[in-house]
Amino acid sequence: MTEGDQSPQDARIIAVVNQKGGVGKTTTAVNLAASLAASERATLLVDLDPQANATSAFGIVDPEQQLYDVLCGDAALRAATLPTELSHLHVLAAGPDLSGAEIELVTVEDREQQLGRALADARADYDFIIIDCPPSLGMLTLNALAAADSVLIPLQCEYYALEGLARLIDTVGRVRAAWNAEITTEGIVLTMVDRRANLSRQVEDEVRGHFGTGGDGVFETVIPRNVRLSEAPSHGKPILLYDVQSRGAVAYLELAAELLKKHARPTRKPPFLPIPGEPSPAAEPGDS
Repeated sequence: MTEGDQSPQDARIIAVVNQKGGVGKTTTAVNLAASLAASERATLLVDLDPQANATSAFGIVDPEQQLYDVLCGDAALRAATLPTELSHLHVLAAGPDLSGAEIELVTVEDREQQLGRALADARADYDFIIIDCPPSLGMLTLNALAAADSVLIPLQCEYYALEGLARLIDTVGRVRAAWNAEITTEGIVLTMVDRRANLSRQVEDEVRGHFGTGGDGVFETVIPRNVRLSEAPSHGKPILLYDVQSRGAVAYLELAAELLKKHARPTRKPPFLPIPGEPSPAAEPGDS
């Protein structure tokens, strides 16, 4: 990624990364993107995980074109980008075929830069681009780190919370040295927090003591354990559309507000995307 030709108002690309599964990574990517969109910031959510959970979280199933096609050069990014119920949020969908890209990219020149190239044209159209990375540090995640401005790390409040974190931070350092000199740590967001439990409080105190609060340390906002937050994906909705009054929804709105304090963006709409199955304005009867 190069910064020289970027406008200060180009999209900030944030990779949501943790190679440990079950820490709330996709939940954070989906609901942070939705909360930024609810704050009227044009947002693109990129599903880089072959499990496609960020895609199905918006009720999108078997998209005709997806990120795999974009990375392989078979589709333009705009063609694989889909609208959502939130007017300011678009999704670059994933599917099982994306797992093949992990292998296919190995033989491609500058394979670590493929995603960055694909997203280059989108930077001027959005305020934030949120990438949901797979739970590994393979080729797809390396592409996300090479394309991103910063890394947001969801960290579950449990005994093994710090397991693997040192390796992840080391990987970010290697990416910074080899492919993306500008990448920074956006911060750590604590997930599945239950402050009634001694263990949860102890882990939070330990992480904040080690990394600090604010800046590029630990976000002040924490994401609580919340049943409604767990239920929302099965209904194909982010928590804001499933239960906006739940503790989970409030927490992600607060996280988005904290992020916007660090990276102010004017409110604007994303580019127009036709809703699948509906005519575009240019094709409506009576148009000439």
